Amino acid sequence: MEYKDYYKILGVDRKATQDEIKKAFRNIAVKNHPDKNPDNKKAEEVFKLANEANSVLSNPEKRKKYDELGENWQQYEQSGNQSAGNPFGGAGSADGAQQYYGSNEGFGGQADFSDFFDRFFAGNARDAANTQSRRGGDYETEMEISLEEAYQGADRTIQVENEKFRIAVKPGSYDGQVLRIKNKGARGSNRENRGDLFVRVKVKPHAHFIRKGDDLYDTISIDVYTAVLGGEIVVNTLLSGQVKIKIGQGTQNGKTIRLKGKGMPVYEKPNDFGNLTLLFQVQIPDKLTDMQRDLFEQLKATV
Repeated sequence: MEYKDYYKILGVDRKATQDEIKKAFRNIAVKNHPDKNPDNKKAEEVFKLANEANSVLSNPEKRKKYDELGENWQQYEQSGNQSAGNPFGGAGSADGAQQYYGSNEGFGGQADFSDFFDRFFAGNARDAANTQSRRGGDYETEMEISLEEAYQGADRTIQVENEKFRIAVKPGSYDGQVLRIKNKGARGSNRENRGDLFVRVKVKPHAHFIRKGDDLYDTISIDVYTAVLGGEIVVNTLLSGQVKIKIGQGTQNGKTIRLKGKGMPVYEKPNDFGNLTLLFQVQIPDKLTDMQRDLFEQLKATV
């Protein structure tokens, strides 16, 4: 039976905090969950071992006993574990593995754990789990929306474990935002002990507008004649319609103007909006008629 170095499996130091252990496990789970790696046996094995390691190291009592045992597990094994007693407390802990990105059944369940875990940690845990409360694991998924949907709000139907949930985002939602849907994760020992569903919002890049916080930015091309002489142009906002703006005489390339309140709505503040900043890019003609060239020459001569 092979000793399992749970710290090495998660890639953390033996003095790692609980937050560091949780973060390390979630990173491994994201990359190697069977749902994202179908028919990939290597990823499946990595996920199972990480889940096993997390179930021990995320439990302070189990972790303490695991650290006390260390690599002396062979001494316990050779002594005949029946007489020596379970160094991890007989029945062990009934909380099972803390799950992420998967169900308590199938991948990541205690039934998938190694012989090392079963010998030293499981004991009568399965029987105890039948009579004690056990919280289900959490799920995490992604919801992709457009910038327009982030502006006005949107909803999606997400299916998890054959259940469909309608997830809504409010106006002003932003990229990387995480929504927590309580009690929609993996099932625990009863209905009240379900885990949570975490939905990460991903806002797709826009063809014209760049978002920074609640503000929007856009680049507007103007011809050299309008830049020199001034005039009026019509520009598009994201969802506030078109706006007519004045261009001053001698507008320089790279000049910016700000349209107040034409940016994104502020999240959970429906009456507040960011600004829209326009960057002017003067287009220099690359082809001139003879008449245009003569006129430019005459203008040059007067400077």
